[in-house]
Amino acid sequence: MCGIVGYVGDQNATPIVLNGLRRLEYRGYDSAGIAVLSNGNVEVRREAGKLSKLESLVQNQPIQGTIGIGHTRWATHGEPTARNAHPHIGNTGKVVVVHNGIVENYLELKADLEAEGVEFHTETDTEVIVHLIEQFLSQEEPLEEAVRKALKYLKGAHGIVVLSTMAPDTIIAARIGNAGGVVIGLGDGENFIASDIPAILDHTRRMLFLESHQMAVVSKSSIQIQSLDGKKVHLEEHNIGWDPIAAEKGEYRHFMQKEIHEQVRSLTDTLAGRVDFDDGRIHLPQLNLSPELAGRIKKIILTACGTAAHAGMVGKILLERIARIPAQLEIASEFRYEDPIVDSDTVVLAISQSGETADTLAAMEEGRKRGAVLWSIVNAIGSQAMRVADGYISMQSGPEIGVASTKAFSAPLVDLYMLAVLLADLRGVINERQRHQLVSDLRLVPDLVGKCLDREKDVLQAAREMRYIRNILYLGRGIQMPIAHEGALKLKEISYIHAESYPAGEMKHGPIALIDRDMPVLALAPRDQWYEKMISQIEQARARGGNVIVVATEGDQRAAELADHVFWVPETPWLLSPVVTVIPLQMFAYHIAALKGLDVDQPRNLAKSVTVE
Repeated sequence: MCGIVGYVGDQNATPIVLNGLRRLEYRGYDSAGIAVLSNGNVEVRREAGKLSKLESLVQNQPIQGTIGIGHTRWATHGEPTARNAHPHIGNTGKVVVVHNGIVENYLELKADLEAEGVEFHTETDTEVIVHLIEQFLSQEEPLEEAVRKALKYLKGAHGIVVLSTMAPDTIIAARIGNAGGVVIGLGDGENFIASDIPAILDHTRRMLFLESHQMAVVSKSSIQIQSLDGKKVHLEEHNIGWDPIAAEKGEYRHFMQKEIHEQVRSLTDTLAGRVDFDDGRIHLPQLNLSPELAGRIKKIILTACGTAAHAGMVGKILLERIARIPAQLEIASEFRYEDPIVDSDTVVLAISQSGETADTLAAMEEGRKRGAVLWSIVNAIGSQAMRVADGYISMQSGPEIGVASTKAFSAPLVDLYMLAVLLADLRGVINERQRHQLVSDLRLVPDLVGKCLDREKDVLQAAREMRYIRNILYLGRGIQMPIAHEGALKLKEISYIHAESYPAGEMKHGPIALIDRDMPVLALAPRDQWYEKMISQIEQARARGGNVIVVATEGDQRAAELADHVFWVPETPWLLSPVVTVIPLQMFAYHIAALKGLDVDQPRNLAKSVTVE
């Protein structure tokens, strides 16, 4: 979680750092802080709550200097108070640290430090880092070496940035494991540090991405990349094409609403350069998929968390139906604690919006140890999941700021479809006519999604009538079952309404006992091979007094007669239908939360990038 920003140059660091933190507030908003070197001293401002409170504090107590670091926090140790907020300053006042991750052995380190007379002032695990660095500085080590030695004591995964009066023109940044990204932005007579690209995109598009166990020594005129063992490292420079304006709300009330409506563009972009409609072929060059590899794959394990896992559930169906490859979905947080049957003929395919999800990265590592081929589908360019994979597919969705993922759910559905078609082609399990039809169907997707968005008023009306519900049951079958799961998750995430999702065929095996006039039912019933079965489930819910919402294909009079509300979707090829049926569920969750006056983009207890276990 957490957002980190740093600046060194000739400009006043304070507004640059605060603006960067604003771009990263989606990563954590329990508290925030900033530290600036000013007239030879470390000046720190910290405040509990959202960034606006810190901005007010800085306005009342200004600080100015040309080098500074800042942090927005998602609490893991200690309450979200000003005292526990980052940056943390040492007892000498010479060292200040911001940190993303969990120090797994902090209790042992704290006990050792306290035994040596070190006084602690917070409840956080991060504070041990600043005290360790100060101890090595007291032994007359240079800052760079003191940081290096301190980091070797830490267990867990971390992103760490250090500022000190002992090196007043230098910021040190380090990455250990998969606690989240550390991005170095390259400027002209100035340089930047951040935990994610949007924080510094206003200033530069030239980026370096630290790998695990690497450290950057950053001044305004130079950047030195080293391993934690002190060896010089060369990193490839990346040029990021995102437009900073894309991270602004524009005409929309919330980022989530904007991102729902951006799906026509993001799906167009994810197809761009990958689909040859004339030849009827798919091209995924970054996947590094050869005919030989395609032919020897015996199993694909899709691994992900949350919304990405629901995309993986759809992917399992697509891979088996189109490519005829056995596939299974493994929740990433469980996969590494199992004893999975994986070998060199197995692909472990990770799906992650951020590419920095700790559990997903750990699942990839488990797959690597067992000899699997690693693939990833990610949105964040240069992220860890992209870099460690043998091949990847970029979602090409652009920045997603709302914590509840929308466009980074629909894009991987299309990516997985394209992957399935490509594998089927390379393995020879579809003929030319079938391949052309599957590829041709892709051209329909952006327009079909646009037609769903055009019906937002119908969804808003249902949301107005149902915003006070306390429970709801989502039902789906076949390829729509993962969409039921995703719809329920979206409602839970941002409206705090209890929502359960079930395969509709399981309703009579227990959940039907819940249905009465106070338990609405949302049923996914487009015209597909499960349609008649879904209509039967809807009739059973109606017979028990349930208030029913149906996602139905346009013109379906039977569904309209049974439903209290209908979310109409256009007729869609069934293998691509999840991309369409999820749209009204995203809008439904959004409008209920917005009508309740909730913080849609930053729901309680959640953060965008889950970089700790």
